[in-house]
Amino acid sequence: MSHSARLSDYRAALTTPGARAPVVTALLARLPIAMIGLSLLLYVQRQTGSFAIAGLVSAGVLAGVAVGSVGQGRLMDRLGPTRPLLVTCALFACAVVAGVLVIEARAATWVLVGLAFVIGLTQPTVGSASRALWTRLLPPGSARAAAYAYEAISMEVFFILGPALAGVLIVAPWPGTGVVAGSACMLLGGIGFALTPAVRRTRPAADPAGRGGRLLGAMSSPGMRTVALAALGFGLTIGFIEVAVPAAATRAGHAPVGGLMLALCSASSVIFGILYATRPWPRPLHLRLPMLLAGFSVLIAPLAIPDSLLGLTLLLLVTGLLITPQATAHSAALENVAPAGTVTEAFGWVITSVTFGLALGQSASGWLVEHAGIRASFLASSAAGLLVAALVWARRHTVTAQPATTPPARAALVPATA
Repeated sequence: MSHSARLSDYRAALTTPGARAPVVTALLARLPIAMIGLSLLLYVQRQTGSFAIAGLVSAGVLAGVAVGSVGQGRLMDRLGPTRPLLVTCALFACAVVAGVLVIEARAATWVLVGLAFVIGLTQPTVGSASRALWTRLLPPGSARAAAYAYEAISMEVFFILGPALAGVLIVAPWPGTGVVAGSACMLLGGIGFALTPAVRRTRPAADPAGRGGRLLGAMSSPGMRTVALAALGFGLTIGFIEVAVPAAATRAGHAPVGGLMLALCSASSVIFGILYATRPWPRPLHLRLPMLLAGFSVLIAPLAIPDSLLGLTLLLLVTGLLITPQATAHSAALENVAPAGTVTEAFGWVITSVTFGLALGQSASGWLVEHAGIRASFLASSAAGLLVAALVWARRHTVTAQPATTPPARAALVPATA
C-alpha cells in the first residue's frame, strides 16, 4: 500500500459512518498512554526516595505492555474486541488499586515491580483495536491511508500531552494523583470504545491458514518480522534520545527544560507527519521502512555537536520530522504483511517491538551518559539505528507483496448481520 493522503481524506476518514464514537472514545483511552508509566515512576520515587527503584518499576510497566499488546491483540482477533477489552479493563482497574496500596505501604521492591508488570500487562490496548477497525470501516485507498496517519499522529500528540500532565499532577497534594487520573481516563475510554456499535458488531476475521492459532501467530509471516525489526530500531533510537536529552538539560542546570525539549521534538513530528502523508517518499513501502529509519538515524548524529541547550533544541526540531512518518509506515505496511486473521495482533507486535526497543535504548543510554558522556549516547543511537536500517534493507523483499492467504482487506473484520 503506497497511497498518499490529502487533507480532505482525513475528514472523510474521521466522518465515515460508524467512526465518530470509536474515534472519540479511543482518544480518551489513549490520552494517558505516555502518562501512566511516568506518573507511576514519579509516584514511586516520591514514596521511596529512590530513582533506582522507580526506574525498575517503570521498566516493569514497559515489560508488561510489551507482553500484553500481543496477547490482547491475539484474543481480539479470535473473539472480537469487545469481550477482551471489557475483561482487560476490569483487571487493569484491580491492578492499579493494588499497585497504589502497595506503594502506600512501601512494600518490597519485587512486589512493586511485579505489580507494575501487571499494570502494564492489563492496560487495554485500544490502539491496536482502533487501528484494526479502520480495515472494516474504510476500503483500501487514500482515506484508509489518512486513517493510519491519523492514528500515528494522534499517538504523537498523546506523547506530548501525557508527560506534561504527569509533570503537572505530581505537584498535587497526593503524588499518586496522576496514576489514578490517567488510569480512570484509560478505563472510561476503553469501556466506551468496547461498547460502541461499530466495535460490538466486529466479528473475528477469517483465518484460512490457521495462522492465528500458531504459537508465532502474526510473526509467522517473514514480512511481519521485517516490520517488527523496523519498529524495534525506531524504539531503540528514540530510547537513547529520551534519556540523553533530559541528561543534557540536567547537566546544564535546567532539568525541567528536558521534558519541554522532547515535547517540541514531538510537535515538529506531528506537523511534518500531516504533510508527509500527503506525499510519502519513497512511495514503495518496502523501501520506505529502511530509508526512513536510516534518515532518522543520520539526523540524530548532529545532536552530539551543540554545547548549548538552544542549539540542541533546534536540532531536535529537525530530527523530530521523521518520527511520525516512521510510525505511519509501520502501520501501513501491516496491510502487506499481516497474515489473515491476525490484524490486531500484528499491530500489537509493532507496539511490543517499539516498547522493547525503547527499553533497550533507555538502558544503554543511561549507562553511556553515566560512563562515556551525553555525546556518546547520541552517536550510539545513530549507529544503532543505521545498523537496524541495514538489516531491514536486507529483508526489504519480504514486504513487497501480500501473503497469498490474506483475503481482501475489507473482509479482515466482518460485521455481524441481522
